[in-house]
Amino acid sequence: MYQQITIAGNVGADAEQRFTKEGMPVTSFRMATNRKYTSSAGDHVEETTWFRVTTWAKLAEICAKYVHKGDPVLVIGTLVPDDKGNPKVWVTSDGTPRANFEVRADRVVFLGKPPAQGLGTAGNSEEIPF
Repeated sequence: MYQQITIAGNVGADAEQRFTKEGMPVTSFRMATNRKYTSSAGDHVEETTWFRVTTWAKLAEICAKYVHKGDPVLVIGTLVPDDKGNPKVWVTSDGTPRANFEVRADRVVFLGKPPAQGLGTAGNSEEIPF
């Protein structure tokens, strides 16, 4: 059996990088998807769903460098459930219940303008890695 999820949305905060004990880079970021529709009562409704995206190895290095708040991205990966197969659920300190959909990304596609315009031009020897 296999599952895959594809989501397109906007990054909610700059990516955060950390390293495992073995030195493997891990980068995480939050992203939101939006859905607008009209309810059966005629009300305009906007739903926002938040995802926590985790990347590993080379993809983690790229995301740490290029993923910033507000960027439109497309993520392809797998859902990471809790030990019962559900979204991770917790209660905040003020008693508000929260749920977290976590995605282990296999691929991240930048949908907006190039993440660093001008790379590779005179005076800048850095190359975009994708």
